Amino acid sequence: MVHQQSSRPRLSPSGDTEDIVALLAPRLAHFAGVARTEHVTRAAHEMNVPQSTLSRALVRLEEDLGVDLFVRRGRTLALTVAGRTFLGSVERALAEVERAADEVRADADPATGKVAFGFLHTMGAETVPGLLHAFRADHPRVRFSLVQNYGEAMLERLRAGELDLCLTSPVPDAPDLVARRLDEQKLRLVVPADHALAGRRRIRLAEAADENFVTLEPGYGLRRITDALCKEAGFRPKVAFEGEEAETLRGLVAAGLGVALLPPPAVPRPGVVELTVTAPRAAREIGVAWLAGRTDTPPVAAFKNFLLSRRGSLLPS
Repeated sequence: MVHQQSSRPRLSPSGDTEDIVALLAPRLAHFAGVARTEHVTRAAHEMNVPQSTLSRALVRLEEDLGVDLFVRRGRTLALTVAGRTFLGSVERALAEVERAADEVRADADPATGKVAFGFLHTMGAETVPGLLHAFRADHPRVRFSLVQNYGEAMLERLRAGELDLCLTSPVPDAPDLVARRLDEQKLRLVVPADHALAGRRRIRLAEAADENFVTLEPGYGLRRITDALCKEAGFRPKVAFEGEEAETLRGLVAAGLGVALLPPPAVPRPGVVELTVTAPRAAREIGVAWLAGRTDTPPVAAFKNFLLSRRGSLLPS
């Protein structure tokens, strides 16, 4: 193919990769179509593109690359060695783009799409399975990508676009997030079964001021709530052990290593007694959060509305 000299600068081999991709990407499908048919007129007809547009795209592509991709043979075109090398990579790239487009369209499908949903570890044994079971009664083919983590980690994944929604506590208050309170979960003081307080049913938290506490690590929402409740009760907890999961803490209590403020277990744990805290009021709010300004796909919108409809009845009774 013979070209007129152009004043347009060619891309430097050392040019910025992002600039190269941004310049070349719109022309790759045109190049692949012509390479497939070996005929500009036929390719233009198949691709529903004006022949002049297609011809200009090929000329500019060759100018940008600085190599000839085709040679003319009468009314047809044939790939050069460089063109054939380029075509293999272009076809793989276009196939990957098509696969990615199919995937995101499938994830947004109202009937069969996907929801990336995060929740606290303490919601995983009973609350979330019950919610998903109820939601899928009306949306049986919606798929879920489930993530269990502590609150701050899930909020960071929301901000990174890795999650659509998350159940968390405390309910966040941040300008880049939208959050709605859904329910409240009472916390109990968990003590070993052979502890001096184990014969009680109720307790004021101040009565545990001299106890060793086992808590979640700093940064966890439940740890912040524990520290705040103890402060309100007039003391700073003596932390003996820190963990990452509530049921592990309950096991540490059963082993006699301390006491803990925890939400109710899904299944009663032997070796511990759970006391109602009468003062201060010991509870945590559970809410759903999502990224402000983000447009929901139909399945995400449906699940969000479902969660909001469970306000006040989110947790098992």
